[in-house]
Amino acid sequence: MIWYPYQQMKTMTPPIKVKAAKGVHLYTEDGLDLIDSISSWWSVIHGYNHPELNQVIIDQLQKFAHVMLGGLTHDVVQQLSDKLAEWLPGDLDYCFFSDSGSVAVEVALKMALQFNTNRGSKRRTILALEHAYHGDTFKAMEVGDDEDYHFAFENNDARRDVIHIPTELLALEEAFRQYGDELSCFIVEPLLQGAGGFRMYDVAFLTRARELCDEHDVLLIFDEIATGFGRTGNRFVADLVLPDILVLGKGLTGGYIGHAVTVANHRVYDGFLSDDPAKALMHGPTFMGNALACRVALKSIELFERDHYLEKIAAIERIYRQELEGFTDPRIREIRIMGGCACIEVRDAKSLEGFKQFAAERGVFNRPFLTYLYAMVPYIISEDELLQVLRTMKAWFELNPVKGA
Repeated sequence: MIWYPYQQMKTMTPPIKVKAAKGVHLYTEDGLDLIDSISSWWSVIHGYNHPELNQVIIDQLQKFAHVMLGGLTHDVVQQLSDKLAEWLPGDLDYCFFSDSGSVAVEVALKMALQFNTNRGSKRRTILALEHAYHGDTFKAMEVGDDEDYHFAFENNDARRDVIHIPTELLALEEAFRQYGDELSCFIVEPLLQGAGGFRMYDVAFLTRARELCDEHDVLLIFDEIATGFGRTGNRFVADLVLPDILVLGKGLTGGYIGHAVTVANHRVYDGFLSDDPAKALMHGPTFMGNALACRVALKSIELFERDHYLEKIAAIERIYRQELEGFTDPRIREIRIMGGCACIEVRDAKSLEGFKQFAAERGVFNRPFLTYLYAMVPYIISEDELLQVLRTMKAWFELNPVKGA
């Protein structure tokens, strides 16, 4: 029996069974045609069953699907490493691959902590954001700050080495004033905090964070698993403010295969170079550098560049704003829009109960959680398809008026 994610198995509603998918459409066993408005957890940026992505996987399969990177290597992982080094800003040149975003965050934190150990520093404290979500593995949960996901571990005393602050300049300044000499790193989801509630903040916070990290000799980590590949309207937020370590996943392979990468700058990488074996980064996911994943990632990046995806994302944002800005309802707390993300936050989670079924009946797949009804659509979506998504979201409020109103 399948144990499904984020579900109480005893009471869960049966999931929708997908039989085929093409473009932005999911075709179900029950004969429904649903527009996927959340890109399979924000990863399927090119849509489903893309012929060019399919073909490169077929081509690679005829050679080999996977070989370990322990004592072996191959052309495709070298090509992807070279492409990322060329494509990413600054001196983010050293790629450590892994099989999921959570593991890539673990690697980033391990890099930061061992970087300090290697140079004889005892800095162990990590600065992170309130409402942060960085994954469900243990170190990722420690730097996370979302009790809706990790409430079972809220009393874990391992969090004693993690400090959480709001995305406010005064709080940032105070944290570095108090703890600057103790910090190993500062990890953030830049500009857009995804699973923590699609919270959005200004780039000025990151600019000042970069300055303070430099002043206090602290590594700055950007977790761009959700924000990378255009989701904020920028190619990467790292193009605006340069981190020391960058974590990418989700859109890296266009949602085809689980794969992620932790990219370090020269200073971090050089901190592990030594004649002493103990100073090596002792980490090695079995499927790191998987040939199928690397091949599809290379093609995904090619599509992103060739087909002018930032223009597509700008058009999506314009339609979000056209349809949602000014839309009001007593149940709505706030509407937030940034790049390829739109979120309607309601005051009470009960006001979203039943929306998934409501949307499916109107040809849209959506999965609101807690008090957040959101869209993170594939970038290839047409204007008509996007309007169908957004007007379904608005219809939920318009066709279900507040009782007593």
